[in-house]
Amino acid sequence: MLLPHNHLEPAFQIQPSVEEPPMNERILISGASIAGLTLAHWLARHGFRPTIVERAPRLRTGGNGVDIRDDSATVIERMGLTPRVRELAADVHGMKFVDAAGRAVARIDTRGAGSVEIMRGDLVALLHEATDAEIIFGDSISAIEQDDDGVTVAFEHAPARRFDLVIGADGMHSNLRRLAFGPEERFIRHKDHYFAFGNADAALGEDRWVTMFNTPGKMTGIYRSGNHDQAKAYFIFRSGPLDHDHRDTAEHRRLLGEAFADQTWAPTQALLDSALADPDLYFDALGQVHMDSWSNGRVALVGDAAWCASPASGAGAELAIVGAYRLAGELAAANGDHQVAFARYDAVQRPLVDKKQQIGPNVGLMVPKTGGGRCVRDALVRLSVMKVAGAVERHIQTHTARPLPDYHRAA
Repeated sequence: MLLPHNHLEPAFQIQPSVEEPPMNERILISGASIAGLTLAHWLARHGFRPTIVERAPRLRTGGNGVDIRDDSATVIERMGLTPRVRELAADVHGMKFVDAAGRAVARIDTRGAGSVEIMRGDLVALLHEATDAEIIFGDSISAIEQDDDGVTVAFEHAPARRFDLVIGADGMHSNLRRLAFGPEERFIRHKDHYFAFGNADAALGEDRWVTMFNTPGKMTGIYRSGNHDQAKAYFIFRSGPLDHDHRDTAEHRRLLGEAFADQTWAPTQALLDSALADPDLYFDALGQVHMDSWSNGRVALVGDAAWCASPASGAGAELAIVGAYRLAGELAAANGDHQVAFARYDAVQRPLVDKKQQIGPNVGLMVPKTGGGRCVRDALVRLSVMKVAGAVERHIQTHTARPLPDYHRAA
């Protein structure tokens, strides 16, 4: 777990090697994501030369709250970022469920849950500050060609370049995964819901609480951080796969507006208007990525590109940080031998991924199918059953988890 405020130094320091560089030292990372930035940080610490290419013209600083817990907290500690993460913590007390009149019918206090929640944008900014790597903004990989000695990478705008390895950290709809492994339809499993969030007026929500209203198959909510002036509007609705382009923002706005046009909770329209006006509105399916292997020759994947567990898991940042740390560490331990490192990375990371992809009843509890299901959920919350169950699960995980290794360059 995260250390107190007065802990100002990383638990240990890995200095880049001053001897011969490792094999395959030139590594291209697709995506300035949580996984991509974390990976670049640790690769540089181990003596590699990472470069990041990011399709967006700048860092993507939007997003929801993410949890730093368990091994991801250890990685953040070793990066020396624990004090800053604590300073920027969202400071949310818990969740409350309301009826159509806005009356709270159930609350669950999530404080003391063994994790620290931080807004995704704040975490990305911190990781960027801690990352010593070339970043190419406003560009993307258009083609790759592997051979025995490396990878020739063509970009949409920049001239082609040679790299030793290429790593995809570019999300559930990974462009690099499509180029190296095949179409996304082979790997993404739809989880019967769509999810959206965008900026909202903080006055619409109770300070330091996530307020949620349900009708059968739908949820409208507002996330009100205690340390941020800007709130976030949340929307989830049940649906089979919709025929739409995941990059078509106009279509996203139409689908979201239609899905919540019939809601009776008074703040819904204001939340919807605010989210639809947000240029960084996020809209996508709740989906998971399942792959038999996260590498193909000199190309590998990390984060949501490799194993997206869906927002319903609450483990996206945790998996991204730990996976990136392990991938960089295994490359260092193998002195850059990608065949050895990629196999080891898959072996040590896959058990955690398999566990986090088992999201259980989370979605059903957040978005009950029926009015009766909502009443049962509210009763469970009032009886603290969900909080107790969560505490038991965390206790079991804490006492069965294997220590995160301290990786070092091979001699």
